[in-house]
Amino acid sequence: MAKSANIQHQKRAQRTRSKIVRAAKASGRPRLSVFRSAKNISAQIIDDAAGKTLASASSLDKDLRGALTKGKGVEAAGTVGKALAERAIKAGVKDVVFDRGGYMYHGRVKALAEAAREAGLNF
Repeated sequence: MAKSANIQHQKRAQRTRSKIVRAAKASGRPRLSVFRSAKNISAQIIDDAAGKTLASASSLDKDLRGALTKGKGVEAAGTVGKALAERAIKAGVKDVVFDRGGYMYHGRVKALAEAAREAGLNF
């Protein structure tokens, strides 16, 4: 019997996340987690040791919605990545571990990561 796509995605995300969380705790760096839906993209920087979100950005944020024509697309992902990096640096976070959340490092996820790197995050 074939597994549903949702279950396969959850297993892939959990497998990736467990390795990343271990690496993040060992290095003491927070985790940059990406969530991608059909219509929007969001990302947050999470300190797993304290269980707190340090910074977040989404294509649904009011200050970003004016700059975006649509919440989806590579351009929107780049804008979200840049905004997240600026907020993280403002919060005192410079080094992170990237958690792609079970998504392929391609398209919108890649655009978000590259924009965050260009704006000053190290991963």
